[in-house]
Amino acid sequence: MRRDKIKVGITLGDMNGIGPETILKALSDNRLFQSMTPVVYGSNRIMNFYKKELGIDITFQGIQDAEKAVAKKANLISITKDEIKVEPGNVTNAAGQLAFKSLEMAVSDLASNKIDVLVTSPINKKNIQSDKFTFPGHTEYLAKYSNVSEALMLMCTEGLRVGVVTGHLPLKEVGKAISQELILSKLKSMDQTLRMDFSIAKPKIAVLGLNPHAGDDGLLGDEEKETIVPAIQEARNQNIFAIGPFPADGFFASKNMYQFDAVLAMYHDQGLIPFKSIAGDQGVNYTAGLPIVRTSPAHGTAYDIAGKGLASANSLRQAIYMAMDIYNERMQNRALTANALQVKQKD
Repeated sequence: MRRDKIKVGITLGDMNGIGPETILKALSDNRLFQSMTPVVYGSNRIMNFYKKELGIDITFQGIQDAEKAVAKKANLISITKDEIKVEPGNVTNAAGQLAFKSLEMAVSDLASNKIDVLVTSPINKKNIQSDKFTFPGHTEYLAKYSNVSEALMLMCTEGLRVGVVTGHLPLKEVGKAISQELILSKLKSMDQTLRMDFSIAKPKIAVLGLNPHAGDDGLLGDEEKETIVPAIQEARNQNIFAIGPFPADGFFASKNMYQFDAVLAMYHDQGLIPFKSIAGDQGVNYTAGLPIVRTSPAHGTAYDIAGKGLASANSLRQAIYMAMDIYNERMQNRALTANALQVKQKD
């Protein structure tokens, strides 16, 4: 069952980064409105600032409630009535506070089914911190909000999906954080999302090693032998087709990743540096393992180009399309499951 007009909630992100610019550019393309109704959680003052600075002609439909969103319009829910000083490229406390306010309102509407999916613009992980937001990033916040113990950050682009065992964690803490149980949990989550959200019947997952050359048979570290290999073996015992561990450098250099449906890296930069080098401005960050659908552009606030008209909206646009695709896949799977249960009850 496919839904024609999916309500896509889009958060503001850091107003001094490129989030507002990419939103304006993406929603200036009316073709998006053929299959979705956007609801931006932001501010007319902020949007008007960037519209004037960048010369982008777009009109927002102001609404008080996401349920009242107007089809074929760029809808905007105001998150503040205060005077706002926009400072492109600068890190300010006000920007962090508004970024959280936007996220909080959008997540509340998502939980209330007023919007169908969530697309988050980039935040600054430091200035957003408060007594209400004590998380390393969106992924951890949404996992906590959804009462999920472990979410999986899955970076996606055409022909490549990369997940990480440890996400926003200092490099010095990665080794002690990696365990057989954690790797197995991530493999389970990856296998499930590939099946349910991407309709891959028999996912094939590559697992990277932690150390250079995947430990060189213990010469450069024993995590592969003692932790990663047992996790892979247990995953295969549970009918998850996982293979590895592969040396990370040779794996990406040889184009070996295209033989797999997804790649599980051990830590953030091990997976994201090659991913972003390959994906360019087409990458999408998808949070797998949640009951809700959340995607994000695979880039940060990019303060260095904020307000200069140089930001590409391609990643945000792809994030919107992916959120809609995954939502429709889930709706279709639920309909098939419901039909199967009805048939079984009749029998």
